[in-house]
Amino acid sequence: MRSITVIAFALAQTAFGADTIHALGLEWEVPIAADWKVDGPVLELLVPRPSTQPRRPTQFALAKTKPYRKLTLEFEVKQEPAAKRNRHNSVMIAYAWRDKDHFNYAHLSVDAAKNQPVHNGVFHVYGGDRVRISSEEGPASLLHEEWHKVKLVYDGDKGRVDVWVDGVSSPSLRAVDLSLGVGRWGIGSFFDMGSFRNLKYSGTPE
Repeated sequence: MRSITVIAFALAQTAFGADTIHALGLEWEVPIAADWKVDGPVLELLVPRPSTQPRRPTQFALAKTKPYRKLTLEFEVKQEPAAKRNRHNSVMIAYAWRDKDHFNYAHLSVDAAKNQPVHNGVFHVYGGDRVRISSEEGPASLLHEEWHKVKLVYDGDKGRVDVWVDGVSSPSLRAVDLSLGVGRWGIGSFFDMGSFRNLKYSGTPE
């Protein structure tokens, strides 16, 4: 069974992006390399592209690492200035990624979930449209235009994910999903722009 799982992941690793970029000490698979800019220690997403159907994010960089059973991911993120951005500015973190049709993601937004239920929370993609799997309680995550410190901790055995922004978590950023388990991870946005730096990751690879 383990050999079948490894083969499946190896095949899935070629199914996400047509291009590769080098940034933040890693290689990343992306749909279109020209949408991204590497500015020294900063990775910038320059081109917001709308979601395809089914409704789920596609504009993110998937780290070319082994799938992780347990993952701790830390980085800093900065949203675009208000003068340039969509009013629903956001970034996202993909985790437990199996393939383009099966993954989870944490969505960090200028909106509170009660105001925009498809923003600022944890979501599940399993063949169709994304589905919210976290509470709608809690404040917005991106409260200013400076750099935010983000930390994600995922335990694939328990299916649990917790996300902190500037040291603060909330029910909107906690969830449990037992359907995916081991998977890869990535950073980007649903339909906006943003910058990323100071990335660190650790955990238990498969």
